[in-house]
Parts: sequence; structure tokens; C-alpha cells
Amino acid sequence: MLIISLVAAIFVLYPDITWLPYELNGLNSAEWIRHLEFFIFRYISFAGMIFILVKLNLQKVNTSVFKQRLLYSAAAAIFCYAVYGVISFLIFTHVRHFGSLVLFQFLVISILSALTGHIITLYTEKRKKEQEIEVLTVANLQSRYDALTNQINPHFFFNSLNGLTSLIRKDNKEMTLDYVNHLSDVFRYILQSDKKGLTTLAEELAFVDSFRYMMEVRFASKLKYTIDIDQSLLGYTLPVLSILPLLDNIVVHNTIDGDHKMTINIQINVNNELVISNPVYPKLTAPVTNGTGLENLESRFMLLMGRSINFKGDKDLFTVRLPLNAQ
Repeated sequence: MLIISLVAAIFVLYPDITWLPYELNGLNSAEWIRHLEFFIFRYISFAGMIFILVKLNLQKVNTSVFKQRLLYSAAAAIFCYAVYGVISFLIFTHVRHFGSLVLFQFLVISILSALTGHIITLYTEKRKKEQEIEVLTVANLQSRYDALTNQINPHFFFNSLNGLTSLIRKDNKEMTLDYVNHLSDVFRYILQSDKKGLTTLAEELAFVDSFRYMMEVRFASKLKYTIDIDQSLLGYTLPVLSILPLLDNIVVHNTIDGDHKMTINIQINVNNELVISNPVYPKLTAPVTNGTGLENLESRFMLLMGRSINFKGDKDLFTVRLPLNAQ
């Protein structure tokens, strides 16, 4: 601010600077030095006044109304003008201390200082509001994301218990224990999902592996998964719990039995999209669902990645393509 004040004072005193050689012409050495001292005093006074008024506008005057700010600056300028006049009158008795140009320069300084403070105040308020809006937007997105994620948990929980119930009825203790272990891995992943937005493809596929075991136990040899993904692509990221609702929808909407064996294919295409496809075996009776699975997934991808999912279905094949973020 001090440097700005010194530079600004040069611009304000520019008429005096251009006229200074003519004023010094014809003066003896004593008068020449005295006149130069007075000019330096004026320069320091103007620079100091600019420094004080700008600092006053930035730190002391808290108003967004320009008229009020201008009044404060004018009052401060009048005070500085009076101090300047008294000092110059007492010390530099040989020169003219006041005049229309000096008064005009003080007026210009007060207006420019008020304008500078006003512009910076408006900019600061604008940035503050933008930051508040950004914080509220992030909070809103987080709350919406949490709400979307929480929709997954109860639906999957009850379906998983149905599989566990069937094993208990069969009295297969070893398989029941393995099922419970995989179920705990699945639930642990789901419960930890609220702490993260994006996850790596490696973590998501590890979760799918536990889920696959549970589904294969539930449907015996009638359901299988084929995963063909290059190891170098496992660092790609996507929203956590992206694959679960798709695998769950396949089970909910299709008939899976000895005559309709289900094979779910998971791979990455040339566009670096995760592709999940399955044959279509529609149930004779439409399942009772809330119909928000794909809509929920689409919303989470738009919130976290700004990209949409793509799905295509016909009477034989249903395919969903999920965009991935590169490593």
C-alpha cells in the first residue's frame, strides 16, 4: 500500500512536476533548495494522505453506500488539508501554501480513495457471497448424495437376509458361515461408503467379488459373473457403490432358473467405460420396486463426475455403460 501511495502521489502532483523546472529557473541556490524542500514536503504529504485515506476506506469505513464513504473521505481530506496548511505556513513562509490547484488535488485524492475503497469492498463482498454459495452448494450436494446412497442400504439388506435364511433352512453350516463372512465384507463396504464419494475400480470389484459369492450361493449354478478387465485399469475411479444397484436390478427384474441361466459380463470398452451387460429374461409378473435404481445411479454420477450413465435394452440384452475417471 505504501508503494501504491508513493506512485499515486506522482500522478496527483504531475502538473506541479511539469511546472517545477520553470519555478526553479532564476532562483538563487538558497531559494532553489528551499523551493525543492517544499516540493518534497508536498509530495510526502500527498503520499501520506493517500495512504491514510485508502487505509481508512479499507479498514475503518464499513459501508457499501458510496455517498457515505465519500463523506468520510472528504472529512478526512479536509483535516489533512488543514494539517498540511498549518505545517507549510509555519515552516515554508516564502512560498504560496494554498491555491485552487492544491485544493483540487486534495479533492481528487478524497474521491479516488473513496472510489478505491468502494470497489474493493464490493469485490470483497462479492467474493464472500460466492464462497458462501459454494459452501452451501457443496453441503447441498453432499446431503443429496448421502440421501441417494442411503436408499441403497435398506433394499440390499433385506435381499441379503433372504439368501441367508435359505441357507439356514438347508442346514449347511459351512456354506452359511462363508456366506456370513462375505455378507459382513459387503456390509462393511456399504457402511464405509458414506465416507467417500469416489472409489477405485479395484475396490469396487473387490466388493463385487463378495457380492458374487452371495448371489452364486443363492442361485447355485444358475447365475455366474465374467469379469474381463485389464489390471492396469484398476486405478480408474467411479462413484462408490455404482455396480451394486445394477447387479441387484438384474436379480430383481429377471427370471433366473434352470431354463434361464444368467451370465453377467463386466468389462471396459475402448471408450474407458465400465460395461455391465446381461441377457434379458423378464419375469412373468413385474416385480414391485420403487423404480429409482438407475435414476439414483444417474444422479450420483452427475453429482460427483458431471457425467451421465448410458443404458440400452432390448428383448434380448440389457447393457449399462458407466463413465470412469482416468488415474
